[in-house]
Amino acid sequence: MFGVVRPCRHVLCGNLFKDWMAHLCGLCLTLRAEHGQAARLVTNYDGLLVSVLAEAQAPALSPRRKAGPCALRGMKTAEVVTAKAQGARLAAAASLLLAAGKTRDHVADGDGPYSRRLVAAAAGRVAGRWDAAGGRTGEAAGFDPSVLRAAVARQPALEATPGLGLLDLTEPTEAAVAAVFAHTAVLAGKEGNAEALAEAGRFFGRIAHLIDAVEDLADDTAAGAYNPLLATGATAAEARRHADDALHGLRLALADLELERPQLVRALLDREVRRSVERAFEGAGEGHATASGRGPRRPRPGWPIPCLTGTAVCVTCGVFQPEWSDHHGESCGDRCWCSRHCDCCASCDCCSDCDCCCCDC
Repeated sequence: MFGVVRPCRHVLCGNLFKDWMAHLCGLCLTLRAEHGQAARLVTNYDGLLVSVLAEAQAPALSPRRKAGPCALRGMKTAEVVTAKAQGARLAAAASLLLAAGKTRDHVADGDGPYSRRLVAAAAGRVAGRWDAAGGRTGEAAGFDPSVLRAAVARQPALEATPGLGLLDLTEPTEAAVAAVFAHTAVLAGKEGNAEALAEAGRFFGRIAHLIDAVEDLADDTAAGAYNPLLATGATAAEARRHADDALHGLRLALADLELERPQLVRALLDREVRRSVERAFEGAGEGHATASGRGPRRPRPGWPIPCLTGTAVCVTCGVFQPEWSDHHGESCGDRCWCSRHCDCCASCDCCSDCDCCCCDC
């Protein structure tokens, strides 16, 4: 599971955390229902924001159902958004299309195990299936998948063009997220929200791209892989300024939305995105960005061991960590950035009747 917005019980009050999990599990189960078990691999934290936005505008369009026990929930049952919800289906389509594009990008760059011919060939076939599946689901939700495909296709061309600035390289991501966010207004019958949602999507896409660049910089430098910061010569301070500007724009765009249930949207796209920016840039100096205060990673074994252990990490929701992981041997509280930077308790009742969700400590 990947993504920028990764809240936990430390920073979301009980009911909102349950709502967030309902959308996360709903996205996962929608992928399974629509495209089979293997499609669940593309479940990601940011994709469920689409489902959250759709429900916030029109709660009746996101029915819930009781789901059976799951390892990700400690083998507990839960109320989840159903696969019939249009927001969940749009989230599934976007996740599939973007995962297909990212996989093809790894194959084209020959990153890690993708440099092996057989692995690259298998990954290419999987990406093709994901792309086709995402296209079908997107069209069923009234969304034109060519918008995302075109954005994904532009990225390699921009990366091969010399002399571009950092924001030139984030443009395809901004366009892709803007299109998906705006379509939630169409699904909800709130077309008046479309412009503000597109603006919010552009800013969120920019932030996500910058965070990805900062967090991957150490690995990309070691592997000699492409990274926007290295390619443009941008410093951590410059990237942080762009991220802070985008945070301000995102907050203004959210203020223009008419939402029936704004609490979870504000908690995730305002406070949690800000926390993600702080977490990504924590420990970065004034020069080129560095890894966030971590030492060098332990050597990893060759393929296919990382694939198998990666599956175990995903299935156990991060409880299992291999020996070469930065988080091996740590408790959940030690791994959780928010628990080290916030004294807020998920059981606090100071927020029971307010829109802020929880104490913004």
